[in-house]
Amino acid sequence: MRFLCLYKPNKQEGVPPTQQEMAEMGKLIEEGMKSGALLATEGCLPSAKGARIRLAGGKFTVTDGPFTESKELVAGFALIQAKSKEEAIEQVKQFLKVAGDGETELRQVFEAPDCRAESESELAKSYQRQSA
Repeated sequence: MRFLCLYKPNKQEGVPPTQQEMAEMGKLIEEGMKSGALLATEGCLPSAKGARIRLAGGKFTVTDGPFTESKELVAGFALIQAKSKEEAIEQVKQFLKVAGDGETELRQVFEAPDCRAESESELAKSYQRQSA
């Protein structure tokens, strides 16, 4: 199973990590990549460099950053591999021990059983099974 992890720190946006924090995170990332548990990870630049795009009633609205609700800002993401949701939660706990106070939203990624599925209804059934 693959899981998307969205990290939202409690610290103020734009405060860079210390050298020690960077070294600890680098070690954790290296270990995760070597074990195959970590598939991809990246940090995000400050929200001042971003935008939010919304579609409502057929109209697009684009709002440039910075965004004021820092507790809602995603600071980075990871794509991890785990045998179960419980195993993924344990991986996230290890990450948070290094990253510090904050929260990580964990979402299982939909995986089609076979790209050669005979019909869309088979894919829908597979999605419903994974969502249950």
